[in-house]
Amino acid sequence: METSTSPINVENMLKQLGIHQSNPGTSTGLEFHNSSTLITSYSPTNGEKIAQVSETTPEQYEAVIQKAQSAFKEWRTVPAPKRGELVRRFGDILREYKEPLGQLVSYEMGKSYQEGLGEVQEMIDICEFAVGLSRQLHGLTMHSERPDHRMYEQYHPMGIVGIISAFNFPVAVWCWNTALAWVCGDSCVWKPSEKTPLTSIACQNLFNMVAKDFGAPEGLSCIINGDYKIGEMMTSDKRVPLVSATGSIRMGKIVAQTVAARLGKSLLELGGNNAVILTENADLQMVVPALVFGAVGTCGQRCTSTRRLIIHDSIYDKVKETMVAAYGQLRIGNPLDEKNHVGPLTDKDAVDTYLKALDAVKAEGGQFLVEGGVLTGEGYESGCYVKPAIAEVENHYEIVQHETFAPILYLMKYSDIHEAIAMQNDVVQGLSSAIMTDSVRQAELFLSAQGSDCGIANVNIGTSGAEIGGAFGGEKETGGGRESGSDAWKVYMRRQTNTINYGNSLPLAQGIKFDL
Repeated sequence: METSTSPINVENMLKQLGIHQSNPGTSTGLEFHNSSTLITSYSPTNGEKIAQVSETTPEQYEAVIQKAQSAFKEWRTVPAPKRGELVRRFGDILREYKEPLGQLVSYEMGKSYQEGLGEVQEMIDICEFAVGLSRQLHGLTMHSERPDHRMYEQYHPMGIVGIISAFNFPVAVWCWNTALAWVCGDSCVWKPSEKTPLTSIACQNLFNMVAKDFGAPEGLSCIINGDYKIGEMMTSDKRVPLVSATGSIRMGKIVAQTVAARLGKSLLELGGNNAVILTENADLQMVVPALVFGAVGTCGQRCTSTRRLIIHDSIYDKVKETMVAAYGQLRIGNPLDEKNHVGPLTDKDAVDTYLKALDAVKAEGGQFLVEGGVLTGEGYESGCYVKPAIAEVENHYEIVQHETFAPILYLMKYSDIHEAIAMQNDVVQGLSSAIMTDSVRQAELFLSAQGSDCGIANVNIGTSGAEIGGAFGGEKETGGGRESGSDAWKVYMRRQTNTINYGNSLPLAQGIKFDL
């Protein structure tokens, strides 16, 4: 395995995570062969093949589901605080292996090493949250209208939770779901992105280290690998009562229709077309770093990436100059080199989408302030490194209305705060939003029912990045799902209303008389 083009020892990193070469002495990467169809993982940092992982066959899928069903039946009987103990131990293992797992996220996906470490930290944080939650899976008690009756509601484990994750957060989003699902008493079957299969194997290996010592049932955490056809097995399977899917709006609509057709439940985290409103009294010195990170972090491949800057006309020229100057200081290169700000797009398909978007901006009349393009030469051999671009546009442009998973930032003007909010809301997506202002009135208007229609609305911080304590998700075509904090745990359980009659008669509700 060639490692000279990377600042890390790739082979050592993989071995730390329990991923070993099946053919020692070869330089073609790792191979895990259980079926005839193989998924090849390439690193966008250098274009090199990392590994080949076998695609799950229908027969293997059936075996996985049966294992997960069996695990659920045993796991649901374990007291919730005891289930939380397993998650606590998993969080401890993640702390121990944070560095190599963060490196693998960076190397296989392409985000910066600091972002890779941050993603693993999100996993640790949600484990901590879930441990506390394991003692708080509470329902409500209410008064009955009937004498000598008591009513309450409680939550029970649901079953198998199917998780379909995207390449851009290859480990954190899985853990958002599993940490909560495990304490809720569910088993999990994970279909990771076919672009990042190794990170899923690493996570499974780390979980296995904990589960075996804990005595958790086999099948509590399972992986199925492959393209959309593998996902379809799960979305159409009545034995999977909940499917949590993260990805594009197009994918989400397919998942939603398929799961709904069998009256299952879906948790959808789909596209974002996130805007920041810069008011006339925004503190530019404070907010510019957040704007730049929001636009170029993960090379613009976050669902919360900042796509649009809606700028008050009185400060438009100043903001424009400031952003152009800031982009001139960006360092683009290997994401494992911590001196660099921006790594590569995840693959050549993403580069093609980026280039088509640049052409569409020009075709619709947009003017580039910072030109885009593909970088070539030493260090850019993978062909996945691109230039973050800034363009002046109108909000109604078709390309602006769509989410492009790439570092393209759109600038536009407004003159009235109500106009700015209307522009912010005038897209089909509704994930993240922000306003930069020193005005309490403007901030409160933005957060009111007349303001942002997104699931996330921030004041004086950017659109990108979220703490696990709050529920994460969006409205409109973003899907409406909520993951992570707050009461998101309820989606992983089934609700039951109970009425107990402790008297000597049987009165009917609503005072109905039925005498025999």
